[in-house]
Amino acid sequence: MPSLALVVPGDLATRTGGYGYDRRILAGLKARGWTAAVVALDASFPLPTPPARAHAVRSLAAIPDGSLVMIDGLALGAMPSEIEREQQRLRLVGLVHHPLAHETGLEPAVAAALEVSERRALAAVRHVVVTSRGTADGLLRYGVDRHRVTVVEPGTDPAPLAARDSSSERMDNSLHLLCVASITPRKDHQVLIDALAMLSDRQWQLRCAGALDRDSPTVVRLRARIDEAGLTGRVWLLGDLNEAEVAAEYHRADVFVLPTQHEGYGMAVAEALARGLPVISTPTGAIADLVGAAAGILVAPRDVAGLAHALRRIMDDTTLLAELAAGARRVRSHLPTWDDATGKMAAVLDRVTHDV
Repeated sequence: MPSLALVVPGDLATRTGGYGYDRRILAGLKARGWTAAVVALDASFPLPTPPARAHAVRSLAAIPDGSLVMIDGLALGAMPSEIEREQQRLRLVGLVHHPLAHETGLEPAVAAALEVSERRALAAVRHVVVTSRGTADGLLRYGVDRHRVTVVEPGTDPAPLAARDSSSERMDNSLHLLCVASITPRKDHQVLIDALAMLSDRQWQLRCAGALDRDSPTVVRLRARIDEAGLTGRVWLLGDLNEAEVAAEYHRADVFVLPTQHEGYGMAVAEALARGLPVISTPTGAIADLVGAAAGILVAPRDVAGLAHALRRIMDDTTLLAELAAGARRVRSHLPTWDDATGKMAAVLDRVTHDV
């Protein structure tokens, strides 16, 4: 029976795209007969405290010789010395959603140090799994040869088509926008608010589902900007919702909006397309591949005017909105499944297991 140890920092149940990917792959491997265990590191990664680093050393050392170990990128790139120490004893695989140094808001010195650190760690693993072609391309600058990288895109669960709710809350003609993302600098909610402030004369509402505790200063600034723009009552920050609650938000939405600066893949975009929602977003990660030319409008990150223009077009042109929704409905039938993703991952891990 094949076995795997998955090393992740913090709580695997954390509701983000990266942790969600890890959970689904782990569950899929178990369903295929794998023995898969989680090795949990401290949540301070990718900037570990000294005690967290010492705990990581002990955790890796406790894994039996010759074991297959996949290390999530949030931890991998932050502990090159520990990875180098174990590279001969363990069969190490890196799982990189996006390089650590690409996280938005890092001080230049911190980003530079993370890039050096991650370069070393990536050189010490036997193989690297990434979640999009964009991330695979990005690893070229880290000196990772193409033959050591495999793209295993996330799957997407089938979902019912979104439909306007008939409750009293929805008895209006406004366009209901949905953004699903934790409130962090990288997701760039403020660009969305700035764009919508230019469209205050249109009928729209925005609901933002996502954690409010990942970056408190960003949340404070966002709330202040919403108030300053006079959009209180038209923008809701809903916080971290459970799976059923997020599904309900998708179901009642008309358009999905994600002004992200950078993505490893763009799982929330895929989930929106699975419901036939047109998408307004940025061409990062795999978003351009997912949306294509017919299911949405993509604008450059940080482009407030461009985002406002895209939103204005769908607010003012019901025919365009209907065409994009039809495009999204066509895309939904071609999205990869989690069974596809797990099969690809199992094949990669099997090769590493039997590589002499």
